[in-house]
Amino acid sequence: MPLTSLERAKQQYLQQQVTSASPERLLTMLYDRLLVDIDRAAAAQDASDWAAAGTQLTHAQQIVAELSGSLTDAWDGAADLRAVYTYLTGRLIAANISRDLAATAECRELIAPLREAWHQAAAVTSATAPAPSSALA
Repeated sequence: MPLTSLERAKQQYLQQQVTSASPERLLTMLYDRLLVDIDRAAAAQDASDWAAAGTQLTHAQQIVAELSGSLTDAWDGAADLRAVYTYLTGRLIAANISRDLAATAECRELIAPLREAWHQAAAVTSATAPAPSSALA
């Protein structure tokens, strides 16, 4: 199905947001979308729309894989957060395969505080970051 001009404009806007975002902003964008996917999956499960729920849960798994893959062992908390991501992936799979709304809700309960913590950390980081120097000054 061909994209409409509005859909193309949305895709271009999103692409621009992603390519120009700081690492902190990219992380918070991923967590925001992860929570959206979980909420959409739960709504689809409530409506017994298993195909839509599966699509959302699969996308959530892809985001968790990206988050896990971005961890570096240079950070002391990486192993613990990777373990959370591994557990979360298993619960997302269970929620999808078993059509388990409780598992989806559990995923939301795990993600929401992490999302909030990363948003707070990003705010602190951006508030303490040095202002970019201007070549014109």
